[in-house]
Amino acid sequence: MEAVILILGLLFVAFMALGVYVSVKVVGAAKRGVDRTITQARRTVEETTLRAKSFGQVGVAGELAQLRLSLRTSMRATQEALQAGVAEDASLSESLGLFQRLSVHGRELDDELKRLEREPDRATVASLLPGLKQRTERITHSAESLRWAARDRARQFADDDLAALNTQIDVEAGALRHWTVEEPSAGAGAGAGGAGGRGVDRAQSAQTGEEGPEALTARDPRAQTGYPWQKTVRPETTN
Repeated sequence: MEAVILILGLLFVAFMALGVYVSVKVVGAAKRGVDRTITQARRTVEETTLRAKSFGQVGVAGELAQLRLSLRTSMRATQEALQAGVAEDASLSESLGLFQRLSVHGRELDDELKRLEREPDRATVASLLPGLKQRTERITHSAESLRWAARDRARQFADDDLAALNTQIDVEAGALRHWTVEEPSAGAGAGAGGAGGRGVDRAQSAQTGEEGPEALTARDPRAQTGYPWQKTVRPETTN
């Protein structure tokens, strides 16, 4: 009896531990989903604000907003392209590692541009703009190089696969048209000889009174059911 109580107690503890583990996993997944949604919403709002500033403001504020918008757009497009391609092409993992190192510089530049947007000394910010533009162009150029190289690689693989598929289809199409190959001319002579021989046999049978093989009557093509989806045609009846 004590052993039964001990086993039941262990099972109860195991079920409780399993329930706690599942609850923690569910709460963690929900929290990650909420955080991801909040991050995406914050990013959308911030980029919408930057786009409005880049088109609605002039001077230093507008140029800073344009630099931030260009940087964020290029980096996000490259990240999405590499993450989508690495699932099918493992060789892109090294490119993804290089992009992660580039992202560190991109985040530092974005934070600096964000701080300069709140800087009241516009003259000093204007003097820093040429260097900021150069840094932005260097980072976006590197990101675009990785992105287009990954896209060109994927397109080349698709073209090679399509070329191989076209070759296989051409071979299969030629095999399906095997009846278009001309028969050798000797076959016609053999057929004529065979027909002549059959004619002599019929004549000899007629002279001896022997009956030849019974003639085969062609079947009604309407009554043939070569495929399971065809119905058997009923024979015609006379009234």
